Amino acid sequence: MPPVIEFADVTYSAGGRAILRDFNLRVEEAETLVLLGRSGSGKTTALKLVNGLLMPERGKVLVEGKPTAEWDLVRLRLRIGYVIQEAGLFPHFTVRDNVGLVPRLELWDEPRIASRVDDLLGKVGLPPGEYAARYPHQLSGGQRQRTGVARALAIDPSILLFDEPFGAVDPVTRNDLQKQFLGLRDTLRKTSLFVTHDTREALRLGSRIALLSGGQLIFLGSGDEFMRSQDPEAQAFLETIATPHAN
Repeated sequence: MPPVIEFADVTYSAGGRAILRDFNLRVEEAETLVLLGRSGSGKTTALKLVNGLLMPERGKVLVEGKPTAEWDLVRLRLRIGYVIQEAGLFPHFTVRDNVGLVPRLELWDEPRIASRVDDLLGKVGLPPGEYAARYPHQLSGGQRQRTGVARALAIDPSILLFDEPFGAVDPVTRNDLQKQFLGLRDTLRKTSLFVTHDTREALRLGSRIALLSGGQLIFLGSGDEFMRSQDPEAQAFLETIATPHAN
């Protein structure tokens, strides 16, 4: 069975610098593949190549077996839910309107939109009777991120992209959001690419971890395999979660 997402010898440059170089990666159906790496390693660039916000300089990015250059980009993006840090909500739209935006653009009828929004808000822990009429400024950071996840799921996309979605919230809220993500992952079984630079998050959420450095893939494997890796960059990330010895 072909992968849902495939990077085939992809190179992408910006400002005369190669962000990704000869990059190869396959994302299989229903897995959550975490892209782990330092700032500037190419993680977010890889995400934007999947939904056609960027196009490769060389090589191909294939979604469901078809190069992104051959997709109608509107149709491609409708098949992909995209969750970013701080959620990217429209400030003058209510929670209900933010979540229902894409279904409305797809000309769903209003009863269907209302039913879908209420269902999704319940799934992400925002009871619609309490939260649907609120505006983003009336929500906490964690509630805005939950709204962003609900919006990404609105028309049941086959692929989800997460760009450090929990990076701007406090540690307790981040833990709660990660637990909720795991519940949704196991229930919905979407194919997901999840960008983070947090080692614990990568180990907790990923079916597999892809470690990037200097625009290249230097490790690919399960969390257990990552924990045993002797690669110097993997070791550098593992040191961030090492427990110091007590005095």
